[in-house]
Amino acid sequence: MTQQQPTMEPMSKETQDCIAACMSCHGVCEETMSSCLQTGGEARLPVMRALIDCSEMTRMCADMMMRRSPLANEMCMMCAQACDMCAEACMSMPDDDRMTRCAESCRRCSEMCRAMAGSTM
Repeated sequence: MTQQQPTMEPMSKETQDCIAACMSCHGVCEETMSSCLQTGGEARLPVMRALIDCSEMTRMCADMMMRRSPLANEMCMMCAQACDMCAEACMSMPDDDRMTRCAESCRRCSEMCRAMAGSTM
């Protein structure tokens, strides 16, 4: 006799949208980091640190939501903070279109993560 695995509840649309925002932000941060590495410069170091933190946090946050980790809500709050810091760092270079796009992606992800952190997944 085989045991049946318990079925998981389907993910809410809000969770799916938050995962998508996290993965999108992760990709934008990685692309922006690549651009920063090509152009270099000491002034970009704080931005590059924020990009790395945000990229890693958004990926991890999406992973935790996908596997329905009991720590996902706390991770969403930390992710929102990393996204806020990255958006602020990117806006220190307002004339750079790539930085502006990254800041927008970070802000969108931050809003969605804050909403998720306040809900039960």
